[in-house]
Amino acid sequence: MTPEDDVRAWLDRVVIGLNLCPFARAALPGLRVVTVPPGTSPLGHLIDESARLDGADGPATTLIVVPDGLAAFDTYLDQLAEAESVLSRAGYDGIIQIASFHPDYCFEDADPDDPANATNRSPWPLFHLLREADVSAAIDRHPDPEGIPARNTQLLRELSRGRG
Repeated sequence: MTPEDDVRAWLDRVVIGLNLCPFARAALPGLRVVTVPPGTSPLGHLIDESARLDGADGPATTLIVVPDGLAAFDTYLDQLAEAESVLSRAGYDGIIQIASFHPDYCFEDADPDDPANATNRSPWPLFHLLREADVSAAIDRHPDPEGIPARNTQLLRELSRGRG
């Protein structure tokens, strides 16, 4: 399987299958997955894909998969900070946002073994680019957007104990 295949299978099985993101199914038809070639920085792809998302006929959302060079979570976090800075300098503040996913994702102050970390664990390091206007509209339509993280945490912890 390619990294894109892995990511699409994870989306179907985990993100949509467990309903970790209640907005993912609707965005799936417009999803674009870009795999960064080995030895290439994801930052150039970040700007190109942000421009596509910002265009009227662009995709609804883009996943930039980085199969090479960001295996260490700390290295990934450094690259994420740089990616956010690059987006800001390019004028995408308030237009494009990045959601972060990594195979070893661990929330700040969380135990690395806490099943709740799985909400942001993906088969490959990736940057999820979203239009902020689309995110706001989806949140406005959802009956309890603030409850999503707590629901996911409870679900993943129950699944890890075999009660899901």
